[in-house]
Amino acid sequence: MIYWYTIDPIDILLFRESKPFSPGEGSWAKSLFPPMPITVFQALRSLLPYRENHKQHDLEFIGPFLLNEQETLWFPTPKNLMAICHKVNNDQEVPEDNLKDTADTFQKTTRLTPASGNSWHHIQHPGSPTIKPMIPPELSGDEFICGRPKPWIRATALRDYLQGKNPSHSSDFENNPWDIQVLPHINMQIGMRQVEEKASYFTEVAVRLRPGWKLVAGLSVGHLQGVVRLGGEGHRVLVTPLISLHQWDDLMSYSQPDSANFSYLLTPGLAQSEIDQPVYGVYPVSWTEYLAGIASDRAILWGGISSIQRVNSMTGEKSQDKEFALLPQRAYVPPGTVYVFHGNKPPPNRQLLPTESKQRETFQKLNYGTLLWGNYPCQIT
Repeated sequence: MIYWYTIDPIDILLFRESKPFSPGEGSWAKSLFPPMPITVFQALRSLLPYRENHKQHDLEFIGPFLLNEQETLWFPTPKNLMAICHKVNNDQEVPEDNLKDTADTFQKTTRLTPASGNSWHHIQHPGSPTIKPMIPPELSGDEFICGRPKPWIRATALRDYLQGKNPSHSSDFENNPWDIQVLPHINMQIGMRQVEEKASYFTEVAVRLRPGWKLVAGLSVGHLQGVVRLGGEGHRVLVTPLISLHQWDDLMSYSQPDSANFSYLLTPGLAQSEIDQPVYGVYPVSWTEYLAGIASDRAILWGGISSIQRVNSMTGEKSQDKEFALLPQRAYVPPGTVYVFHGNKPPPNRQLLPTESKQRETFQKLNYGTLLWGNYPCQIT
């Protein structure tokens, strides 16, 4: 059973990307948001009582997602959705420089579909010529693509999308509900008005969730509550249990068809692009014969150094030594990625995880690579 928790930031949040970083002139540390599942899981797990030689294993986790003040649940928008607008008249020209990457208003949405015929034969996926480019369907005379929907889709609209219905209301989508905050760090020489020569200046980019917005995540342990550290620089969040999350229950109650011809990636996944090798791409090499097309974005690069300092739940004493671990840097497939399959023959494995990895069981427990399945409103050959 999964228990849901809201995660309300008390301050800004900083989740440094995995790009190698060392303080110095011109150093710029960007932030990764929303955070990776393992980061939020470790924060929630820190609320569990810790006793020496009595560690709690086999915990399950799902998330994080976004929740607004109306307790509406939001997920990453499927990356194959495009916004459609209507011309005032059929003779109206639509200059390309008027098109926006994100459309605030539109009349309806449509889906990119794998190209058919020979018109696109000169454009091929580098991994396999059988994977076709994703293109818009044929539009009527007064329609044109005016951009993409906003990057977050409400849970009810996502359920309709999985059932083959294209969302038609701009209110079903939302912009990123956070702002960027730049944090310059300057080390001065002691007793002087000069900057130190080494490791003297660097800049970090943090995020601040807008009022009313929170992260939400599920854990297989209930009745947790408190303030925990989340991310870098000691920033903290308030963790509060949710009585229920009906929108998640409604989404999970959708009967996913066995003969699905597309899948939507709900959480970051790992796709091995070489057999039995820790090399990752946008799709697993074992899926090559099944795939008709892919709509995705640049990979999420994540990894680095993890440190843990244990606190005895009985005495409150901190352990003398911190536990350090090197986490391999991996290229994760971003949530919202859509895979389209030939006919109604999806691949046998229903989770986007590496086949050979010591951490495979951990990825499974934390629900990395969770896929939701559905059928396209048109036939895929």
